[in-house]
Amino acid sequence: MLKNITTEDLHELAGKAADSERQRAHLNVHEALDANVQRLFIATEPETYMRPHRHPEAHKWEFFVVLEGAIDLLIFEEDGTLKQRIPMSPDRTRAVEVPPGTWHAYVCQQSGTLALEVKEGAYIPTPEADFAPWSPAENMPGAARFRDWMRTAKPGSRLA
Repeated sequence: MLKNITTEDLHELAGKAADSERQRAHLNVHEALDANVQRLFIATEPETYMRPHRHPEAHKWEFFVVLEGAIDLLIFEEDGTLKQRIPMSPDRTRAVEVPPGTWHAYVCQQSGTLALEVKEGAYIPTPEADFAPWSPAENMPGAARFRDWMRTAKPGSRLA
């Protein structure tokens, strides 16, 4: 079956993100959660919090492409020290592949940011052990502070 994702579809997705409590929304291209390749469009707003996490399975790379807007990919050391910050946008770094086992997070820098994520499936919700223990869970005390720190943190820093 031919799948046709229009600019209008993506702008509608961005509107859903802006209207949602989590300030993000996604549109799956894959048909089922157990598909061998997961493909999804993600719309984010600056107030969303994407908790640092990793995919420890040897085949769980993550390919991320920015279509519109601006988002920073953050790579962390095991202890929570920011190792690398990659500003991503259509006129900077457009795509990155995150290797398996890498602690990472994204922080949205511009309203209406749209991205495409591709990764090997099947989809399995991230277990608590694969969320960074030095970061607060979504909607928990400290999550907004951690998100705000991620927005401007420099490599070599760590939130105390």
